[in-house]
Amino acid sequence: MTAIKLTNINKYFGSGTSKVHVLTDINFSAERGELIVVIGPSGSGKSTFLTIAGGLLTPSSGEVEIEGKSVGKLSDSQRDALRLNNIGFILQKYNLVPYLTVSEQFELVDKIKKDNNFSKDNLLDLLKKLGIEKYVNKYPNELSGGQNQRVAIARALYANPDIVLADEPTASLDSEKVIEVGSLLKDLAVEQNKAIIIVTHDQRLMEFADKTYEIMDGKISLK
Repeated sequence: MTAIKLTNINKYFGSGTSKVHVLTDINFSAERGELIVVIGPSGSGKSTFLTIAGGLLTPSSGEVEIEGKSVGKLSDSQRDALRLNNIGFILQKYNLVPYLTVSEQFELVDKIKKDNNFSKDNLLDLLKKLGIEKYVNKYPNELSGGQNQRVAIARALYANPDIVLADEPTASLDSEKVIEVGSLLKDLAVEQNKAIIIVTHDQRLMEFADKTYEIMDGKISLK
């Protein structure tokens, strides 16, 4: 089943002489059960591509479909509900709440999204796989960048989304942790039939990909 489909996507920023064509005629699709890696250098348009794919940013032209629904035809509340219930975002800046402990980050998810989240046992298993189970009573400022990154990954997966969109999820991780995270995301895609899309410049993740794309100067191609 096609989870995300982008058709003839273009995105411009600015206007007049400052107008920049960031994405050019992007055509892309991701199926359930696939892990897709999109690589490219900084400034190539990877993050813009991901935020458009997740319905966070509106393209200048073209169509985005998520779970068969045209995002551009949805109301704001319908779009919010689609993102909340179907998509998990793993962002570069972690976006953890600084005054909440690790365990409280997951309690906050329960308050926002009340159904279909991981059970306590599944959460504990996830934390163990990521090597962060002993940090549940710590605050983000008490953790390293890599530990916060793994908490952010766990929080996104805890909501049990059908689609996971990850922006540089291994940027703060050493090679051993990259393998653990790559294996975890690959297993989730296959075993739980999720569509997982990772944008990154970290080529260590390519070995886990069913498909690898490259974005260069706003254009996408299958490698």
